[in-house]
Amino acid sequence: MAGLINPEIDALLEKTSRSFFITLQALPAKVRAQVGLLYLLARIADTVADSKQGDTRILLKTLQEYNDRVQGRSEALPDFFELVRIQDNVSEAELLQNVTSVVACLGRFSANDQAMIRECLEIIVSGQSLDIERFGMANDGGEIGSLGNENELDDYAYRVAGSVGEFWTRVSLAHLFKTHAKNEQKLFENGVRFGKALQLINILRDIPEDLRFGRCYIPIDTIVKFNLKPEDLLDPDNMDSFRPLYDHYIDLAASHLDAAVEYIGMLPYSQFRLRGACMLPVLIGQRTLTLLRTQNALDPDNRIKVLRPEIKMLKNKTIRSLIIPGAAQRLLKSNRVL
Repeated sequence: MAGLINPEIDALLEKTSRSFFITLQALPAKVRAQVGLLYLLARIADTVADSKQGDTRILLKTLQEYNDRVQGRSEALPDFFELVRIQDNVSEAELLQNVTSVVACLGRFSANDQAMIRECLEIIVSGQSLDIERFGMANDGGEIGSLGNENELDDYAYRVAGSVGEFWTRVSLAHLFKTHAKNEQKLFENGVRFGKALQLINILRDIPEDLRFGRCYIPIDTIVKFNLKPEDLLDPDNMDSFRPLYDHYIDLAASHLDAAVEYIGMLPYSQFRLRGACMLPVLIGQRTLTLLRTQNALDPDNRIKVLRPEIKMLKNKTIRSLIIPGAAQRLLKSNRVL
């Protein structure tokens, strides 16, 4: 892959992005750096917001000060020393140690690209701030907090991931291809649903870990309809009672993935790298939902994920499908979640 900005930033990206780095490698060079930098900026904010051991007020203040610096509303970054010290993940600690270098990379882009990156990060940080405010007090008290209703879940999924689908579409239209207004509107709608799908999958996969840190993203108003409460989800033996509600959210995530498949089908055939970069997350998402459909997602000892050999296989299938007209859509539809 051609360099993002410089070797230091490229190394940080590879260490912290895990499976997303494969998607980044597939992207056309004209948009790869913009997407990569947004990922790092958002990952910094997520590391701050997800620092479970930190004081709620300090985390929120640090996140806001960091965002103010990126947005150009401030000249100073917050002090990340204490957050670096409490990180369990070495790569995330290293990322926080290099925030100044990452933020400085914004200056390498055009004014329009900077505006797109900043706008998306602003939305992402607003969702992460809400997360800290919602769950911080419950977590400080040793309780489990929960989202209130479906609207809150949908809003959260949009802020932290659907907005990335908007950014992805906007930067692609700015640098890679043009389309007519009606098609553009549908691309944005499906792009948002693409992002929401990936976020919902993360939520459905990470329930035991989130509960352990006092966070329940399954809305309380739906949980109580099944005679359950968030604390009941700590017990893997309650999976049978939880399954009907859980399957509802799998269906929702699957329908968003169907919109992502439509999104890919709307991209120009000539944009094979862009289509390939979109395909792999969808295929991995479809496979993850299939696994979640049949396994006990409340069992903290059973981390459900698509393993590296299968990801490699899906990557190879993606590459082959891009060569044959119509093969990509057939592959995506054949993996559709039932």
